[in-house]
Amino acid sequence: MVSENAYSKHVCVIGAGPSGLVAARELRKEGHTVVVLEQSHDIGGQWLYDSRIENEDALGKAIPLKVHSSVYASLRLVSPREIMGFTDFPFLVKKGRDVRSFPGHKELYLYLRDFCDCFGLRELVRFNTRVEYVGMVDVSEFGKNMKWVVKSSERGGKVVVEEMYDAVVVATGHYSQPRLPTIKGNYVVEFEFKILDLQVVIIVGSSLSGQDISLELVGVSKEVHLSAKSLEVPEGLSKVISKYDNLNFHPQIQSLNEDGRVTFVDGTCVVADSIIYCTGYSYSFPFLDTKGIVMVDDDRVGPLYEHTFPPSLAPSLSFIGIPRKIIGFPFFESQAKWIAQVLSGKRTLPPWDEMMKAIKEFYQSRDAAGIPKHNTHDICDFEYCDKYGENCGFPHLEDWRKELCLSALRSALINLETYRDTWDEQELLQMAHQSNHFTQLGPENI
Repeated sequence: MVSENAYSKHVCVIGAGPSGLVAARELRKEGHTVVVLEQSHDIGGQWLYDSRIENEDALGKAIPLKVHSSVYASLRLVSPREIMGFTDFPFLVKKGRDVRSFPGHKELYLYLRDFCDCFGLRELVRFNTRVEYVGMVDVSEFGKNMKWVVKSSERGGKVVVEEMYDAVVVATGHYSQPRLPTIKGNYVVEFEFKILDLQVVIIVGSSLSGQDISLELVGVSKEVHLSAKSLEVPEGLSKVISKYDNLNFHPQIQSLNEDGRVTFVDGTCVVADSIIYCTGYSYSFPFLDTKGIVMVDDDRVGPLYEHTFPPSLAPSLSFIGIPRKIIGFPFFESQAKWIAQVLSGKRTLPPWDEMMKAIKEFYQSRDAAGIPKHNTHDICDFEYCDKYGENCGFPHLEDWRKELCLSALRSALINLETYRDTWDEQELLQMAHQSNHFTQLGPENI
């Protein structure tokens, strides 16, 4: 719903990764004053590579974690760069940089740095600032003229700064807190993580990251054993298992033993030197106190209307970047625009009861489809993304963007080891480069 009223709010954005940066831009564009609090020394969030590891807590169970990024040194994008850019800032090839369609993680960080510099966002960010607490100021009625207190501290310092905001946007990402399986005898042994050559290594989890790391280790490790929930092996993974004698596929782990023996549910056993968990990440907001209104239950963050607004606290509290399995940056941009417009009064949310009803119906639809609770925020639906954008007048995803995304996914399933370098969609790429997304900056930039 569109309104003629416009209000300026004082807004705190937590996190200076992709979602936090685009939130800051859209909020400022809508007339709000913005402060971005970022715990690291630079922008980028997940894409700010950090070579450190959690030495004292190898499984990352401690909160807060010392290392936010889960990016590993050799990581390359799983989607072509052409689909990843914000709508008015395409992810262009730059001279002297990584020009591949599926570049390494540093190239995406540099893209975010370019985005930040182009729109003057760095001046809004307080770096090396950890958010310790976010809570509601006492109010007589939820959702009405609410205020939020934000307590933060300079990294390594003891002084806590307390500030008041009209609204808080949580944009902390969801790739930091590991989601670990429950395995009998789970144990941790200290070891130098980088030295995996000539070892017997077990990779737990067969998602793309698990497959990528398996392929990286198979050339240096004595044996690599990939353990997965599902025994359905995609064609691409089957090819590499057949190609490498020291790469083996197993069902789930039944138990771990202190002598290094790993027993799988089919009764087979391997003596392992190292175990690497590639089992995904959980949502975690240890700083956020909503008096139990917003909870994380088996990776379901809720209740959230359209994965964004908690009805009882909206619009003063919102989340960007909760959905997974989407084309991320354009979706984050649509979330940011909607939040900024709702806060300014340009658009209004449905009544509380309608939002709660929509959330209940959404949960019921997921349950009926047999989707586990921990996959609540997995979207996998272009139509939903397009419909979401209509909340704020955001354009639908271009056909070429959708087709390039699907093409890359199909290629990864069939040619796991080589798809990033053999992927060839020249006609679609030409269509993309001739679209307004790229030509808006002028031909000299393409």
